[in-house]
Amino acid sequence: MPSGAIASFLALTFLITWSVIGVYVLAPDLASAWLGKISGSHPLFFLATWAPGISAFVLVLAHAGVAGLRRFLSRLLLWRAPAGWVALILIGLPLAFVAGSLIKGGPVLAPLPPEGVAPMVAILFMMLFLGPIEEFGWRGVLQPLLQRHMAPIWAGLLIGAIWGLWHLPAFFLARTVFADWNFLPFFVGNVALAVLVTPILNRTRGSLLWPMLFHWQLINPFWPDAQPWDTWILAAVAVVVVWWNRDTMFTRQGAVTDVIPASTPALQAAE
Repeated sequence: MPSGAIASFLALTFLITWSVIGVYVLAPDLASAWLGKISGSHPLFFLATWAPGISAFVLVLAHAGVAGLRRFLSRLLLWRAPAGWVALILIGLPLAFVAGSLIKGGPVLAPLPPEGVAPMVAILFMMLFLGPIEEFGWRGVLQPLLQRHMAPIWAGLLIGAIWGLWHLPAFFLARTVFADWNFLPFFVGNVALAVLVTPILNRTRGSLLWPMLFHWQLINPFWPDAQPWDTWILAAVAVVVVWWNRDTMFTRQGAVTDVIPASTPALQAAE
């Protein structure tokens, strides 16, 4: 995939999301009457959220066809990761949310609904097919293309800023979680998270599995609402991670630059 695909990816991603959300922001009554009231479970909300993934699939198919899409998806099979990054995803991220909640006087875990734990588990698995789908675009396409031209730290910072800006219309959208949040801490959090996931992508040779699990933890319904403290905690963690990995974050040597791998051990095993 040529580097020129960056512009196509961003244009298509923003067009889909901002068009869908924009209708509800600019003409909420008309949109609700014609399309139904927007919420986190509305099909159009899923479409808006899936825009980066949809754009990724469109570009991969356009440039490499079905065979290329298969090789692109083989990056989901790259499951080996250093233990430290696994611990960050499975333990570190939840601790950041718990700590942030406790600082603001909140609970250790999100309160259960009157129906009990079953609805929370159902939401947890629904979330697996919501936010993580974005990673096909952000880390699947955009990050490798940017890392052809800049060091991972700058690619992560740039993607984080784009990622945060992409969410902006949702903050004007009623009946969603974004309506109760402040945009600035959220934007800073997106930048910090994009930096945090950058070395994970590169250390796992371009795995899509681990960035998707990373994203899943961010929207896990069992973790309490810790805004804005979780943002500042994760930003501090990102600074430490960048310093700890400074030998690889500030150089393009060893950075993942292939969107569609020509061949991978995982792909060979799958075949």
